Amino acid sequence: MLTITHTHEAGTIIEGTAKGDGTAEILKANCWRWGRSIGAWYVPNSRDRLPQDHIITRTAAALEAAGFPLAPLQIDRTSRSTAEVEAGKIARQADRVDALDAKADRKTATAETLWDAHMRDVARLPEGGEPIKVGHHSERRHRHAIDKAHSSARRGIDAHHEAEEAVRRANAAAVTTDARYNPVTVANRIEKIAADIRRVERRIEDDVYDAETGYRPATAEQKAKRAAHYAPQLDELRDQLAYWEQVRADQIATGKATGYSPATVHKGDAVKIRGHWRRVARVNTKTVSVETGYSWTDRVAYAEIQDHRTAHATAEEVAR
Repeated sequence: MLTITHTHEAGTIIEGTAKGDGTAEILKANCWRWGRSIGAWYVPNSRDRLPQDHIITRTAAALEAAGFPLAPLQIDRTSRSTAEVEAGKIARQADRVDALDAKADRKTATAETLWDAHMRDVARLPEGGEPIKVGHHSERRHRHAIDKAHSSARRGIDAHHEAEEAVRRANAAAVTTDARYNPVTVANRIEKIAADIRRVERRIEDDVYDAETGYRPATAEQKAKRAAHYAPQLDELRDQLAYWEQVRADQIATGKATGYSPATVHKGDAVKIRGHWRRVARVNTKTVSVETGYSWTDRVAYAEIQDHRTAHATAEEVAR
């Protein structure tokens, strides 16, 4: 009996499959992946998200059509708060960093051991690069020693490359959480979530297409039905927006992020962007246009402004 379950914390998983039972082909065709760490098939990017009903129902129909017994779907639509989701991500990332650090240490130790073995093989070769004495009783032993040194060198080099890759992955994983909470990234995420909310709200108010009369305004009943359908998604998005807005507010309060806006930046002011000072050519709603020294200007989001000087302060500095 196959069982498809979904929870916000674990995502969408199917249990009861076995290697070679024929389910793999069906699941792959429906965008599932095998999770070695959990020992089960899962829907990618389903953890910490609402269930993707179209994938679940399509998969269930395909499995039943192929003759596989399927238990009733167990779909939990309860969402965890964004704070819980983020805490879980940070904890999982910390575990991943520890695992990758341990793997890098093992690979490095293996590489050192194999290279030491290679150096011992090299030490067994005749001194001074003595050539092989063809026909001499030492020929076979000499050739074997050279082959062994070559083989151990290859193993040592391969192990060294594997160790370097393991260290690279460990270093990259170590900065993932910091990168996720980078002030500019947080500001961009807030903009995206707000746009997603507006998009879903527009879907509720969208006109309805009629084959005979064309588009017409949706009725109150249709809007209410859409609102009920999109309510879980909107609740999740609004919770995410509140969480990240609080993160940004805390970053601004502690000085980790700047909080510039059209109210604080004006044409003629100087702003510091990626370490370089630029003069403001135009102030927009979400960005500032800065001079480049050429015939065009660059547009930069307010979150990317690192420092700011008013036109008056800049003029006084030049005068001094």
